[in-house]
Amino acid sequence: MKTLKKLVKNPASLAGLLIIASLAAVAVLAPVLAPPREGRNPYLIPRAGYSEIPKPPREGHAFGTTQGQYDIYYGIIWGTRSAFKVGLIVTGSIAVLGVLIGTVASYYGGLVDETVMRIVDIFMAFPFLVAAMTLTSILGKGLDRVMLALIAFGWMKYARVMRSEVLTVKEKMYIEASRAIGVGDLRIMLRHVLPNAIFPVFVVATMDIGSMVLWASALSFLGLGAEVGYADWGQLISFSRNWMIGSPGNPFMYWYTVVYPGAAIFLFVLGWNLIGDAFRDILDPRQQGSH
Repeated sequence: MKTLKKLVKNPASLAGLLIIASLAAVAVLAPVLAPPREGRNPYLIPRAGYSEIPKPPREGHAFGTTQGQYDIYYGIIWGTRSAFKVGLIVTGSIAVLGVLIGTVASYYGGLVDETVMRIVDIFMAFPFLVAAMTLTSILGKGLDRVMLALIAFGWMKYARVMRSEVLTVKEKMYIEASRAIGVGDLRIMLRHVLPNAIFPVFVVATMDIGSMVLWASALSFLGLGAEVGYADWGQLISFSRNWMIGSPGNPFMYWYTVVYPGAAIFLFVLGWNLIGDAFRDILDPRQQGSH
């Protein structure tokens, strides 16, 4: 509760909270704001024809239509749900995986720690985007496959953060006392180690939610993400790649094809980054002591 009050009092984090709350409201109200056609997958963007040339905003298409006449407004609204799905599921999965691996490795130390950390080093040797592109290409197109690829190569940072925190916490007197009275390792980790070491993970995770959506959008832009016509912000920008420079004499002719999906991604990432920055300042004792 104290942390929430501090977040609300901080102007930057308050702005971030308002942005994310607004986007969350859009995601929840998507069936009302952009009603899907009956019997059709609501995540498939309706088309207003098959012309490759985008058409500007007009009645019935508030944000215009992009290449292939996909409705941009509908894609933005339902793409908000896709963004939260990717951001929360991917970040939650890699955080849990990294926390488990980092905690076990550092708590037991020795050969276990050395082996796990060398595996982490091997995974971190691969450039993240290249590794995710390769795995996505192998698995095939689809947002679920993109999420799986991001999870496969995104957990290492959390393992390292958790390892460094647990190495400090496990030397505390109350941990030694618990061992001395015969408390089991699992109970010590769950009751004493995790609650006192996990706070930095929350900061990293908060900022990673936006980052994972950015990575997923990059894969969609490269043609490796969601299926064609799926409500995904990255794919909407991919549709605009041939129209970003407009036409001779009118470079902003097709501005709507990139501005609306670009603004949606920008706001989503900005909102989580503002919250993450403030969260870090609140939880970092050094920052608290400087005020």
